[in-house]
Order: sequence, then structure tokens, then C-alpha cells
Amino acid sequence: MSGRVFFEEKPRVLRVAELTRAINQLLEGNVPLLWVGGEISNLVRAASGHSYFALKDEQAQVRCVMFRNKLSQLERPLANGMHVELLASASLYEARGEFQLTVEQLRPAGLGVLYEKFERLKQQLEQEGLFDVGRKRPLPIFPKRIGIITSMQAAALRDVLTTLKTRLPGVPVVLYPAPVQGAGSAEKIAAAIGIANSRAECEVLIVCRGGGSIEDLWAFNEEIVARAIAGSLIPVISGVGHETDFTIADFVADERAPTPTAAAQRVVPDRHALMQGLRDTAQHLIRPMRHRLQSAMQAVDYLQCRVVHPEQQLQRQKLHLDQLQQRMQRGFTHSRQQQLWQCQSYTQRLRNAGSDFARLLDKQSHLSARLVKAGRTLQIMRQSRLDAAMQHLGMLNPDQVLARGYSLVQDAQGHLVSDASQLAAGDGLRITFAQGWAKVAVEAVAD
Repeated sequence: MSGRVFFEEKPRVLRVAELTRAINQLLEGNVPLLWVGGEISNLVRAASGHSYFALKDEQAQVRCVMFRNKLSQLERPLANGMHVELLASASLYEARGEFQLTVEQLRPAGLGVLYEKFERLKQQLEQEGLFDVGRKRPLPIFPKRIGIITSMQAAALRDVLTTLKTRLPGVPVVLYPAPVQGAGSAEKIAAAIGIANSRAECEVLIVCRGGGSIEDLWAFNEEIVARAIAGSLIPVISGVGHETDFTIADFVADERAPTPTAAAQRVVPDRHALMQGLRDTAQHLIRPMRHRLQSAMQAVDYLQCRVVHPEQQLQRQKLHLDQLQQRMQRGFTHSRQQQLWQCQSYTQRLRNAGSDFARLLDKQSHLSARLVKAGRTLQIMRQSRLDAAMQHLGMLNPDQVLARGYSLVQDAQGHLVSDASQLAAGDGLRITFAQGWAKVAVEAVAD
């Protein structure tokens, strides 16, 4: 053994609360919601409204808690000895260090099998198209006869009959009795639907019963009932259970009502609403008719005022002709007077114009003489200016310059030569005279 010495580190000591908290977090983080079945025992209802009980079987038990908000959703109160299935989360009650289940949902034992059967049949019929909206038929607005398929002792039957009588009394009702609960009830409900179709004496069928558990309503989840409803030639409305209850019959029926009473309300209109609608329609029709009548009466009064006796009308026309004749006479006299005044005015103007005629002739002769004199003076002035311009233009004529002995010298390219420095000995030049031209060569250049 070597001479080295080992020192072991002292382990950390957990508090009880830390341990229970860690275990609780481990449970909640790793154990999902799960269904557990067993028997209720040691049920305690606390003042807070929560319930505490043990769920046990032949070999073990576990503490459970169900809070008040979850208990309010149950159809039946909890009791010792009940066999149930519950959906719960696993946790640890840290204050006591006890393992427990917190219940989220609870149902009587065996319902899980029924729910699975319900879902299988629902999926099968849906795939076959029995739930399609396109195959559902509208219910008649005013059925001549209504068929009801339910039990003779069902409270739903009384509710339906009372509602039908209240809303639209006098509509005949045919009852096709069938048990709505228990063994063989599904077959009898289907048979009642078949009888109603064979008789063909009703325009709509109500299949109904009151509320209950899933077992109580199970007859309406049977395939035979669903196919009987789907094959019915008469439109079917389903009114089974309460508003929260759904059965296969609801999905297959042409229409689903939340309750039997609602089904009765759906198949017949409310007579009070109909009467009110008729009164409203009558008022709607009366108002425009009354308005049209008043308008017609006003039109008659207006036309009556315009109607005149023929003698009065002739008298009015004669008076109107007299007025027109007087207006024509006055117009003719006035026009004649105006023409007379114009004629006198023109005559006076002609007389006044005759005295000035000689004076105007003298003035015209004088102006003509002045015009001729001015024209001659202007012609002389323009001729003098033209002669001066011609003389000045002749002085600028290059031919006149050449005639005085000058000449025009150009090089071989035709450029004017004005400076001897531009030339060199031997260059050819063109000299233009007043008469003709000559080509010469330069012999010598002097500045």
C-alpha cells in the first residue's frame, strides 16, 4: 500500500422538501396523462368543493384528487364502490410526500369500449358518405302530418306533443312506438322507421328521446338505426338527448336538433310568428294601396277642377278671341304710326342733306386738286432720289474703274493679288483690263 492518503468528500444532505420537490418534478416531467381504471374508496368531499379518494384494485391502490371545476362536469356524483376510468397526471403531494393522481376526466368503467365502438362506426359510415351534406334533404315548411318515433312512456313524447300543439295546433301526429333503451331497442326503432316509410302517411319523422348516459342513448348509436334513417324516404330529424349529447343518429339524420323540444320547434312554424308575419305583410300591402288610393283621389279632385262646361269653355274662348283681336288692332295701329314717324324722319334728313350738296362738291374739287399736286411733287422727289442712286452705283462699278486705266491681277488659283510680296519670279498671272484679259509671267519682284 502506498503512502498516499485519500480524503473522501462529505456528501450533500438534502432537505425533505427538496427531495419531494425533485421527485414531483421528475414525475410531472416524465409521466404523461394516462387512463387508469379501478374502484373508488375512502371518498372525502372537502369544504373547498374538491374530492379526495383512493382508486384501488385487488393488488394496489393510489391516492387521487379531483378539483371542483372538474367535478362540475360529471353527470353523476362520485360514490364509494363505483368502478371508473379516469384520465389523470401523476404527481407527488410534497407536504406529505404521498404519490397521487390529479384527475382531469372521469367516466364509468366500460365506457372506453363504447367510445371506441362509437368512433369506429362513425368513421365507417362517414367513409360510406352517410354524413354527406349533399344527401340530406330539407324539412317541409308546413308538414301535413308528422310522425314521431319514441317510447309511449317517454317524457320526450309529452314535450314534443306539447310543443307541436302550442306552435301549430291542428297538425295531425302519428306515433310509431318503439322502446328507446334496453336490449333490442335499436332493432325496434329501425323497424318503426321502416313501418313509417311503408305507410307513407307522414311528411317528416321525429326520432327522439330524453337525455341520459351513453349507455341510455346507445340504441341511437347502433348501425341498424343509422342505416334505417339513411334509407328513409321521409326526411328525418333527430332529437336525442341534451344539447351536449351526440349520437350516430344525429350525424345520419337530415337534420339534428339539440333536444326533442327543439326538434318539434324545427318541424312546425310558430303560429304566433306566422300571424305576426301575416299582420306585417298585410300592413306592408295596405300602406302602398292606401297611398295609391289617396293619390288617385287627389288626381280625381284635380281633374274635376279642370273639367269645364262646354258653354263656359266657349265663352272663355270667345273672350280670348276678343282679346286677341284687340291686341292685333293695337299692334297694327302702333306699327302704322311707327312707319309714319320713320317716313317723316327720312324726309327731313333728305331735305337737310340737299342744302349741303353744293358745298360738298366744292370741297371734293378742292381735295382732288390738292391730291394731284401732291402726287406730282412726290413723283419728282422720287425721281431725283433714283438719279442720285444711279450715279452713286455707277461710281462703284468695277468696269468704270478699269476704264480709267486700272487692271485686275489674279494668280494661277484665281485669287486677287494686292501685294508684290505674294509673288515670286516665274509665277503666272492673269490680268483683266476694261476690254479683255492677258496671261503674263513674273520676271522679278520688288517690295
